[in-house]
Amino acid sequence: MNVGIVCYASVGGSGIVATELAKALAMRGHDVHLLSTEPPFRYADYQPGLSFHRVHTPAYPLFREPQYVLSLANKIVQVTRSFSLDIIHAHYAVPHATAAYLARQILSTSAPPARIPQVVTTLHGTDITLVGSDRSYSETVAFSIERSDGVTAVSESLRADTYRALQVERDIRVIPNFLDCRVHRRMSHPTLRQRYARTPAEKLVIHVSNFRPVKRVEAVVQVFARIAASVPARLLLIGDGPDLGKALETARSMGIGDDVESLGEQDQILPLLSIADLFLLTSQQESFGLAALEAMAAGVPVVASDVGGLREVVDHGRSGYLHALNDLDGMAASGVSLLRDPALHARTAAEASRAVQERFCAELVVPRYEAFYGELVAAAKPGGAPVE
Repeated sequence: MNVGIVCYASVGGSGIVATELAKALAMRGHDVHLLSTEPPFRYADYQPGLSFHRVHTPAYPLFREPQYVLSLANKIVQVTRSFSLDIIHAHYAVPHATAAYLARQILSTSAPPARIPQVVTTLHGTDITLVGSDRSYSETVAFSIERSDGVTAVSESLRADTYRALQVERDIRVIPNFLDCRVHRRMSHPTLRQRYARTPAEKLVIHVSNFRPVKRVEAVVQVFARIAASVPARLLLIGDGPDLGKALETARSMGIGDDVESLGEQDQILPLLSIADLFLLTSQQESFGLAALEAMAAGVPVVASDVGGLREVVDHGRSGYLHALNDLDGMAASGVSLLRDPALHARTAAEASRAVQERFCAELVVPRYEAFYGELVAAAKPGGAPVE
């Protein structure tokens, strides 16, 4: 099957999942074309069956802003004509599904007639909880979802949020995020651990995000301060974003500045997760929680806020601990219990790893996308059969 995948190139769950899906589909024999403004985060090295197409958005004095939707739609048209795409998979309703809809309209009126790909839209969260809830965009978001041939959401929670926020009527299929479990597993990095743990007894607590306000990174620091008061520990902050400075200032103001280190954006976080003892995630909202899933795959117990799709990833009391949004004391207590009790820590880490292996590995999830693609292509062809 010929598949075009449209995503953002920046650091974030949607781009990571879209890129991993593209790589997995190519590995399974499909011809996959990634469309974005630049090679996506974690695109990595050459892989047979996978190609990248850059979306150029020139700035003209006539336009008051870059016309990304227009240039993206144009690129989708060009790639579809050149490679006879069966599927355009848009990650985010706006602007990507919107551009895919416009591209289909262009293709439907072209001469000679062009193949019209089926449009699949995957909702990741921000396109619904932030953009979709804004009255300036809500009608466009809803239209783009309704006009897609197939729609998926990464969690039951996000599916429910979409129906509640936009009153769309079409079916939304839940297909969760996933990991390549051959790669995402705990590895031994004793030298790296010695670089960050100042003593053999010191515990390493980690947080990974894009440091937007929704991640509440100041709360991460506040929970860590409570933990560090009871257990020798250090906090590693992975990523960058608008609230990183606030988090570091909070640490300094609480007298734990020397115990908190920012490592910035990292293309490969598995080595850092592999040396961690605890993962903290105090988000106000998570439609899935990919960072938590990556930590679990590396055998790192997760302590997080009980919001959105996180309860579909973390089994409270078994593979990690979930607490009410503002229960920072409860989060800290769970963290201290895990770090003080080796048996509890080992049991929780094993359950976390097992949960990923049983539910979220690529070989379990990617075939669900393949089957969905096949259903849509077959439905578009009278009397047709699914495309291989």
